[in-house]
Amino acid sequence: MTTHYAPRGLLGVLTPQANTTVEPEFALMLPPGMAMLNARMTSDKPTIIARLLDYLDGLETHAAQFANAPVGAIAFACTGASYFAMPEREDAAVARIQAATARPFVTTATAVRDALVELRARRIGLVSPYPDDLTRAGIAYWEARGFTVAAVSGAALQDGVFHPIYAMDEAGATEALRALDPTGLDAIVMLGTGMPTLGAIRAHPFCAGVPVLSCMLALGWASARALGDPRGVLDWVRGAGWGARLDTWRAGVQTAAP
Repeated sequence: MTTHYAPRGLLGVLTPQANTTVEPEFALMLPPGMAMLNARMTSDKPTIIARLLDYLDGLETHAAQFANAPVGAIAFACTGASYFAMPEREDAAVARIQAATARPFVTTATAVRDALVELRARRIGLVSPYPDDLTRAGIAYWEARGFTVAAVSGAALQDGVFHPIYAMDEAGATEALRALDPTGLDAIVMLGTGMPTLGAIRAHPFCAGVPVLSCMLALGWASARALGDPRGVLDWVRGAGWGARLDTWRAGVQTAAP
């Protein structure tokens, strides 16, 4: 079953409660004929680790927000929860929700994993917007998935803003990417669904020949693939489709600027 604005498929997206990046980047990335229906994951847990794991443990409740909408796949637009859960717990959650919804369920971390597998990448570099504890959890997660984390670059976080990651801009993400030495790497991954990364990848799809992914780019690719889009991940890295839409958005913003 399709809807008027989604003849090629409707994607259900689960987004952390204060994330300001997921919906705009999905809007740019999804191919024509595909659309998204967003649901916010909320938690009143007092710490970031507890909130992230609460998102994962409450997947049935979060996914129920889509009711009987004809979503063809569901995307979990949060990476930090997977890092603290680790692969075994994440894989169990994926299997549980797929069985309950009878739909493909794509986590951001497994989307990145699948993208790296398609690229035949083993040695990876990470561009992290996270504080040290979450970065360390991310490194442990990727190594548990069988990858070698050979380099890490951190992004400068702002103080006094509503959220240190979600308030980042393209320039900060690009600066962190440029700071990473690509020597000996098979791929670079820009972490987090909250850091705006499409502009950085548009400008630098490859660093010294090394393909650059981000969590959102990988999630967009894997979600569209679950709905039937046949393109490979390198097409997405090169900006097929979404790059022109990003360019048009930038031109519109510049024209509208006072």
